[in-house]
Amino acid sequence: MTETAELMTDTTTKVAPPAATVVEALLTRRSVRAFLPTPVSRSEVECLLALAAHSASNSNSQPWHVHVLTGEPKRRLTGALWQALDADGRVAEREYPYQPAPDDWEEPFRTRRRVFGEGLYRETLGIAPHDAEGRLAHHRRNYDFFGAPVGLILTVSRTPLAGALVDAGLFLQALMLAARHAGLDTCPQASFIDFYPVLRRHLKIPDDQIIVCGLALGYADPEHRLSRHRTVREPVSTFTTFYSEEPC
Repeated sequence: MTETAELMTDTTTKVAPPAATVVEALLTRRSVRAFLPTPVSRSEVECLLALAAHSASNSNSQPWHVHVLTGEPKRRLTGALWQALDADGRVAEREYPYQPAPDDWEEPFRTRRRVFGEGLYRETLGIAPHDAEGRLAHHRRNYDFFGAPVGLILTVSRTPLAGALVDAGLFLQALMLAARHAGLDTCPQASFIDFYPVLRRHLKIPDDQIIVCGLALGYADPEHRLSRHRTVREPVSTFTTFYSEEPC
């Protein structure tokens, strides 16, 4: 029996059941923002990474690299990130253009982003739009990987150009689905790229690697109010155009 299976059979540990199929993994995967302190072993992380490494990549270039933090190294990085956040050390320009400025979002993305924010901050956390202190307190939790026992930083080589970012997305999705199959949960976190100089000081990231994002990994805390937060998905008809022969 694996360590994951043993944890799942421990009635004192309230964790979500593992996903038995790919469909179930897709339907139960979500961005978890509150984790239990239950440890995840190095062997379990290595197994998940080995599965994710089967992701497709351009010409099998496999441009990804993963930095895994637990224990004291994770705490040191979190402390440095909090210090930079408190000192208003957010970079003016990220290593790659991740998203538009807040006022530059266009429809339908502007509305989707607003609905997401309202659902997370006001409805789930009870933080009012004008409560800047409350919003900052929640945002601060990003840099502790939302309490997850394992924090990962994903990088890719600059050499394959923008194609490497596509490959990184494929790798990241595979990793998150593999985690769900193991009964674990995740949260991909772009917030780390706002402080990429801190990451470069604390991690062994070569200059030819771009920092893509972070990822929290662990067991979701089912008692935390954030466990109630869910997002909706658009129906296929809104984002698909079919081209087919007319029926006879």
